[in-house]
Amino acid sequence: MKRTLIKNAIIVNEGKRYKGSVVIEDEMISRILNKPKPPEQMYDYIIDATGCLLLPGVIDEHVHFREPGLTHKADMFSESRAAVAGGVTAIMDMPNTNPPTVTLKALEQKLELLNQHCIVNHSCYFGATNDNYTLFRELDKTKVCGIKLFMGSSTGNMLVDRLESLEKIFGSTDLLIAAHCEDQTMIRRNTERIRQAYPENEEIPIALHSRIRTAEACYNSTQLALSLACKMNSRLHVLHLSTNTELQLFNKRLPAWHQQITVEVCVPHLFFCSHDYDRLGARIKCNPAIKQSHHRTALRRAVDKGLIDTIATDHAPHLLSEKKGGALKAASGMPIIQYSLVGMLKLSDKGYFTIETVVEKMCHAPARIFHIDRRGFIRPDYYADLVLVRPCPQWTVTPDHVLSKCGWSPLEGASFGWKVEKTIVNGQLVYDNGYIDDNYRGKELRFK
Repeated sequence: MKRTLIKNAIIVNEGKRYKGSVVIEDEMISRILNKPKPPEQMYDYIIDATGCLLLPGVIDEHVHFREPGLTHKADMFSESRAAVAGGVTAIMDMPNTNPPTVTLKALEQKLELLNQHCIVNHSCYFGATNDNYTLFRELDKTKVCGIKLFMGSSTGNMLVDRLESLEKIFGSTDLLIAAHCEDQTMIRRNTERIRQAYPENEEIPIALHSRIRTAEACYNSTQLALSLACKMNSRLHVLHLSTNTELQLFNKRLPAWHQQITVEVCVPHLFFCSHDYDRLGARIKCNPAIKQSHHRTALRRAVDKGLIDTIATDHAPHLLSEKKGGALKAASGMPIIQYSLVGMLKLSDKGYFTIETVVEKMCHAPARIFHIDRRGFIRPDYYADLVLVRPCPQWTVTPDHVLSKCGWSPLEGASFGWKVEKTIVNGQLVYDNGYIDDNYRGKELRFK
C-alpha cells in the first residue's frame, strides 16, 4: 500500500477553510488531520503544501474533446493534459463528435477511447435525436452521466426541434437531461433579418452574433425546457446560462440537491462581454453568444447568491483557421479548460464571490447533481482527486503555455495571481509544476 501525506495545507472544503493535512492510501483519502505536525516516518511520499490551498479536484461537466472524428483540432489525450494542468480531475464529454454519440455502439466506442487516452477521470453524455429516445432504457445509468439535448443547433447539428420528440425525450428517462436552450426559429428569423442588411458577399460582423442568438431566444427555449421538465417530472440541467432574463426563471428555487432542476454557467460568460468582440473577434464566438455586460454582471451576482448551481467551461477547441470569418462563418467555441480554475480564483480576488463558492460550484455541486460516486469532496473513503493552488506574482498567458491541441487561447495576454501547482488524480500525482505524467489514465466515473 502506498501512503502519501499532504501536510501544512489550507484546506478549502464544504464551505470551510482550515489548516490541516490529508493522508492518502493508494487511491483513496484515508484521514484528514488537524494536527500541525503529523508523524512523517510512516509515509512513502510527503508533499509540503505550505502556502497552498488544497481543493477537491475540479469536475468539469461540460467539455468537447472532439474525439472521434475531429482530432485535427483536439483529442482526448491533448485536452485531458490541458485539463489536469488546470486542476481538473474529471470531465464529462459531449456527444457532437463524428460519429455523434447517439447509438449504443457509438457510446461504447466513446467510452473505450476515453479509457485509452484520457489522463483524467471521465464519462460522456448520450446524445438525444428526434427519434432515438427508445434507446434511453438500454443505457447503463451507472456509467452514463446524462442525456445531452440540443434545443438549439450548434457545432455538429444535433438539433431536436419537434415538440413531440421533446416530450418523448423528457418522458422517457430518469437520467439527467442536460439541455442547450436556444430557440432555433428565432435564430433563423434574426439571421435572415440581419443578412438582408448586408450585401450578399459581405461578412456579417462578429459582434452581431449576440443579435442573432439573442437573450430572447435563450429565454424562450429555457422556459420551454423548464415546462417540459415540470410536466414530465424530469431531471433537467440547463447548460451555459447566458442571460439576466433566464435568471428570472430560477430565482425562487430550493438548493440544488433538493430539486430536479439545476443550472450551469460557463467560464466564458463570466469572463467576457460583447465589448470584447472588438479586441478578440471570433476567438470568443460561442453558442449561446457572449452578450452585453449587464448579463455578465447578473451572472456573476447569481453565482454569489446561489442561483447558479455549477460552473463549467464548455471547452470547445477549433483551429484558428476555423475561427476566421464573421458571425455566420466562424466556428463557435473556444479552448478554456486549462485556465478555468485560476480564472475563477481571479474573479474571487476581485470580490465577485468567495473561494469557498468556487469550490462549491466547480467541485461539490457537480458531484452532487450528477450523483457521482465518492468524488468532489475532501472526505475519508473518497477518491483522492485533489489540486494544490498557490497565490503568486502576476503571470501572463502566452501561446507557448497553451496545452490544447489547437494551440491558442482567448485568454492569451490575461494575467493571473494564482497557479496550479499539483494535481492528484486517484491518489496519483499527475501534474507537478509543469510536469505531466503522460502514462497515467483516469478512471470511468460511476454514478449512484
